[in-house]
Parts: sequence; C-alpha cells; structure tokens
Amino acid sequence: MKIIDDNLLNKVSSEAKDSPRLRMNYNFHQSLDEKCHRFLNAVEPGTKVEIHRHPKSFVLLRGRVRVNTYNDDGTVMESAVLCPEDGLYGVDIPQNVWHNVECLESGSVFFECKEGPFVPHKEEGVLRLQR
Repeated sequence: MKIIDDNLLNKVSSEAKDSPRLRMNYNFHQSLDEKCHRFLNAVEPGTKVEIHRHPKSFVLLRGRVRVNTYNDDGTVMESAVLCPEDGLYGVDIPQNVWHNVECLESGSVFFECKEGPFVPHKEEGVLRLQR
C-alpha cells in the first residue's frame, strides 16, 4: 500500500519546481504498458501542457488549476478553475475531447487516472491553434 500524504505531495512538488518542465509525475502503475495509469501530477505556474486529447479523470488534491476543453477549431468549450478549498475537486474528460491544464498556484498536485498503455502524443494528437 502506498500512502498519499503531505510528505509525498511535498516531494513530488519539490521535484516539479526543479524540473525544466515545471511538472513531475509520481507513478503508481508499474509499467507504461499497463491498461490503467494512476499517478500524481505536480504542476507549477508556467508549465506548458499542450492541448491534447485522450480520456482521463483527475482529482485535485491541493492547489488551484484551470482546466479548459476545446472545439476542433481551438475555441474554448468549457473552462473551470479547480480548488479543493472552494469545493471544486476534479474533472472527468471523455474520449476525443481536446483539453489542457493551466497551473494557477505553486504546489498544485492532482491524482490522475487514464487509459494505458502510454503512447506519446503524435502530431494529430495535439491541437495546434491558429494565431
């Protein structure tokens, strides 16, 4: 059994702050080939999460993040700011819905669950917005 406590959240948050990507995962699954991936995702303000799509659910354990979903043309469909202190805990994003996450507060950590096995995003799996 792995306990999710302040010590673990602080450890993964510290690693995110030291990472060039300003985010860090802590995996509970043993292999990238597993059918269900369960992990902590610590994010810091300034991290860049590309708009992408795959089904997933996550629950914010601490901090504050904005979750956006998008139409195929890149316009925002929905936007929600999650913050456990405000009673807004998580989201479930269906398959084929474009989405991203923006960190609004240092030390934000969420527990994420998504379908495996891991497949790196291909060009068609990332939405490129027209600027």
